[in-house]
Amino acid sequence: MGRPEGVEVAKTRTRGPVPTYSRVVPGVSGRVLVVDDNKVIRQLIKVNLELEGFEVVTANDGVECLDVVHRVCPDVITLDVVMPRLDGFRTAAQLRADPRTSGVPVAIVSACTQHEVETGIVAGVDAFVAKPFEPAELVRVVRRLAEGKDRRDGRKGAPAGRGRG
Repeated sequence: MGRPEGVEVAKTRTRGPVPTYSRVVPGVSGRVLVVDDNKVIRQLIKVNLELEGFEVVTANDGVECLDVVHRVCPDVITLDVVMPRLDGFRTAAQLRADPRTSGVPVAIVSACTQHEVETGIVAGVDAFVAKPFEPAELVRVVRRLAEGKDRRDGRKGAPAGRGRG
């Protein structure tokens, strides 16, 4: 199965202990909801996105994501695949089925096997970042999704879930 146009799969490998970012970007680049059951991974993603100017809210699994998504109105959501209670694919499918969140870009941050990519595409996922990931690649993918959402919305700062037709 080929990938539909516009779906991105980032394949990176983490190198040794190299500094990722040394500056905080002034201003907020957007709000990201990071969903992962692994606290260390959640924190790693959160820190790297915050250093690039994103506001980050976290959730432990898909159930918590669906509980908080309407309160935080994220510009982008990152999802792990394997999580308790509700996995990333079922979470993505529920986000797409809800008119209030159907336009929020979703990136899977996981092993990104061929099966995961194919299942993610069916669930409506916009991008994939393979673990282990380079922080710079993760930031690039999230920034691209956030900027694309702004273009779909037609204006900066529009409420989440609007703009995808």
